[in-house]
Amino acid sequence: MSERQRRERGRDGDEDAFAGEKDESLRSREVTAGAERAPHRAMFRAMGYDDDDLSSPMVGVPNPAADITPCNVHLDDVADAARGGIEDAEGMPIEFGTVTISDAISMGTEGMKASLVSREVIADSVELVSFGERMDALVTVAGCDKNLPGMLMASIRTDLPSVFLYGGSIEPGEHDGRDVTVQNVFEGVGTYAEGEMDADELDEMERHACPGAGSCGGMFTANTMASVSEALGMAPLGSASPMAESDERYDVARRAGELALECVREDRRPSDILGRESFENAIAVQVAMGGSTNAVLHLLALAAEADVELDITAFDEISRRTPKIADLQPGGTRVMRDLDAVGGVPVVIRRLLDGGYMHGDAMTVTGRTVAEEIGHLEATGRIPPDDEIDADFLYPVEEPYSEEGAIKVLTGSLAPDGAVLKVTGDDAFHHEGPARVFEAEEDAMEYVQTGGIESGDVLVIRNEGPRGGPGMREMLGVTAAVVGAGHEDDVALLTDGRFSGATRGPMVGHVAPEAAEGGPIGLVEDGDTVTVDIPERELSVDVSDAELDRRAEEWERPEPAYTGGVFAKFARDFGSAANGAVTNPRAKRD
Repeated sequence: MSERQRRERGRDGDEDAFAGEKDESLRSREVTAGAERAPHRAMFRAMGYDDDDLSSPMVGVPNPAADITPCNVHLDDVADAARGGIEDAEGMPIEFGTVTISDAISMGTEGMKASLVSREVIADSVELVSFGERMDALVTVAGCDKNLPGMLMASIRTDLPSVFLYGGSIEPGEHDGRDVTVQNVFEGVGTYAEGEMDADELDEMERHACPGAGSCGGMFTANTMASVSEALGMAPLGSASPMAESDERYDVARRAGELALECVREDRRPSDILGRESFENAIAVQVAMGGSTNAVLHLLALAAEADVELDITAFDEISRRTPKIADLQPGGTRVMRDLDAVGGVPVVIRRLLDGGYMHGDAMTVTGRTVAEEIGHLEATGRIPPDDEIDADFLYPVEEPYSEEGAIKVLTGSLAPDGAVLKVTGDDAFHHEGPARVFEAEEDAMEYVQTGGIESGDVLVIRNEGPRGGPGMREMLGVTAAVVGAGHEDDVALLTDGRFSGATRGPMVGHVAPEAAEGGPIGLVEDGDTVTVDIPERELSVDVSDAELDRRAEEWERPEPAYTGGVFAKFARDFGSAANGAVTNPRAKRD
C-alpha cells in the first residue's frame, strides 16, 4: 500500500496498526478495525481476546444450553469443543445464549404453547446478535426440538457462512430387559389409567427411561431434524448420530468449528447450498426414516426463509415415490444409537442415492456434493461398505420396509389446505367414525383418561393451531394415552395442532385452515361421521356443503386466549401451518 493510500485511510498509517492484517472482506472489521474502534476493542480485551483474535474472522456460537431439558443440559461442553475447533482454525469464537423450551416437560400443559414460539424467538435472537455484533460466520448449536429449525432459519436469514451442530441423542434407558425412551413413559400413563400397569411399574419405568443428557432417542423431532440437516447440506454428513455424551460428539463439534473457518475462506454460504434439490433430499430422508411430522412444518418454514418454492403437496409426492427403509421408534423399536453403530444417517442416504431417490449433485457445507461426500466418507473409513452392514432395522430399497414413505398429506372437506399424518402402522388404514369434539387438549385428555373413549371414535381437538392456540401445541400426552389405552388401531385423532415426533397411530395434525381462522375443523359437531382414508389421502366429514355453509354463517371467531404479551403477538403474526407457520413477513406465502 502506498503512503498516499495510507494517509487516505488513516493518520500516517495508524489505521493499519489498529486494523492488523484482518481481511477487508470481513464484516467484523466494522467493530475491530481502526482508531475509532479502540473503545470496541477495549471491550473485547476485557473478555480475554487479544490481537490475534481481533485480526481473525469472528464466528458466533449461539448456544441454547439450559438446565430445563436433558436435550440441552450438556450443550456448554459441545459449544466449548466447537470453540476449540474455531480457535485451532485461527478464528475468534463469540459464544452467546438463546432460549429453549423443553417440549417433553411442557407436554400436556398450557406451557407447550411456548414451544413453536421458541423456534421463532431463537431465529430472531440469533439474527439480531449476528447482525448487531457484525459477525462473520456461525456455528449454530442445537438440542431440543425447536432449537434445530430455529438455528437453521437464523443461518438462512443472515446468509453468513454457517455450520449446523447438533448436540446429540440420549442413550436409551433399560426397563424390564428392554430399551425404553420417554415415549414409553407417556404411553405408560395411558396403560396405567386403563388399570393394565400398576403404579410401581410406571414409577420404575419413569426412573430409568432417560439415563442422561441428550435429545429423545427415537426418530422423534430432534433426531429427525438432525438427520434432515445432513440431507439439506447444512451439517456435515455423519454429524447427526453420535451420542450426546460421547467422544465422537465432541469430535463432531471440533470439526464443525474448523469447517466454519473453511466456509469463511471459501465464502460458502447457505444461499450457495440450499435449493429445491436440497429440500427434496431432506424430504426423502424424512419419509424413508419415518421421521416426525414436525419436519413438514419446519422444512416448509426453512424453504420460505430461503425463498425456495416448496408446498405441502411435495411431501406427499416424494413420500409416494420413496420407500421407507428404516424401522425406528416410534413405529419400530430401534433408536439413534443403533443407527450410529452402523454408520449413521449416511448409510440411509447412500441407499437412497444408489436407488435414485436423492439428488447426488446437491451441494453440502463441506463444498462437496452429497454424492462426493458419501464417497469421501467411504474412502476415509467413516462408513462401512453397504454389504458389510448387518442391521435388521435397515432395509434395501429393493425390498423396503414399505413401498412408500411414512409421511402422508390428506385433503378433503375437513382440510382444504392439507393435513399431515405419519404412518407407524397399517398404511392401508381406513376409518369412519363419530366425531368427539373438544375445544382444547385438556378436555380430550380427560375424556381418554376417564374411560370415555370408545372403539371407532374420532377425537377432534381444535383451536390449537398456530393462531388459535396460539402456538400449535404438540399432543403426545393425548396420543400416547390413546395408544396406552389399547386404541392404537381403532381410534383416530385429528387436530389443527401438532404431534410429537414420538406420536404413533392414526393421528392427523396440522389441519388447515385452522379452526380459529374459520377452517372446516371448526364446524364439526359431535356425532358427525369423519373419514380418515390413508390410501385415498382423504380427511372429510359426511356433511353436505350446504350444511357446512350454514354452520359457517353461524360461526363466531373465538375470543383470543391472550390479549397481551408474547402470545398475543405471535397469535397475530403466525402464518398457516400449510406454509410452515412462519412469522417472518418476507417468508410468508399465500
